[in-house]
Amino acid sequence: METTTLTAIAFAIITFTTIFLFYLASHKNKKATILILLILATQGMIAFFDFYNVQPLSMVKVPMLMAPSFIILFSVLFSASGKRFINSLNLKTLTLLHTIRIPVELVLFLLFTQKAIPEVMTFEGRNFDILAGITAPIIYYLAFVKNKIGPKGLLLWNILSLGLLINIILHALLSLELPFQQFGLEQPNRAILYFPYVWLPTILVPIVFFSHCATIQRLLKMKAQDRD
Repeated sequence: METTTLTAIAFAIITFTTIFLFYLASHKNKKATILILLILATQGMIAFFDFYNVQPLSMVKVPMLMAPSFIILFSVLFSASGKRFINSLNLKTLTLLHTIRIPVELVLFLLFTQKAIPEVMTFEGRNFDILAGITAPIIYYLAFVKNKIGPKGLLLWNILSLGLLINIILHALLSLELPFQQFGLEQPNRAILYFPYVWLPTILVPIVFFSHCATIQRLLKMKAQDRD
């Protein structure tokens, strides 16, 4: 698989920008940032040495792309210490973080033109995730600047945007060259097996996913407290 150097550099910049935004949202929490950077370095090194992209693609290797990050993610969501961390997050910055999905979608489109992913994974196919990125600054403005929408409106937007993310995750998985492949039969999803695009399923998606889940958890807690 060959992609342009500029596309790879652009994706790397997007990845580090996302990490920086999450660093700000966590009030510069060093432990969380170091953990993210360790995953980034480990997965980047594994992909750089072609561990994932040996054909045929192994069913054993695929879970290693997302499992480590999501195991940590869910342990934070459902642990007492994790909930304390979630309560410390800045919801304003978490909301703005989702604007990063705009450049991500543009890079995905470039990867499609370079025959690294199928069309179904782009906004010309079945990936509507760019809508979350476009609406993120609007929601931020209405919710936190003008106070035009309350917690219910912010909660609804996060749920819908999380649904958009899950949609592309499923299409990406079903586009891999595996026995259950349903999409991209002529142009499979190969980019995420290579450096630096391996950071999409191992860093970017988990951060965006966690940002939604953490915000939803906080808003539901606020709703329950108001009810009491």
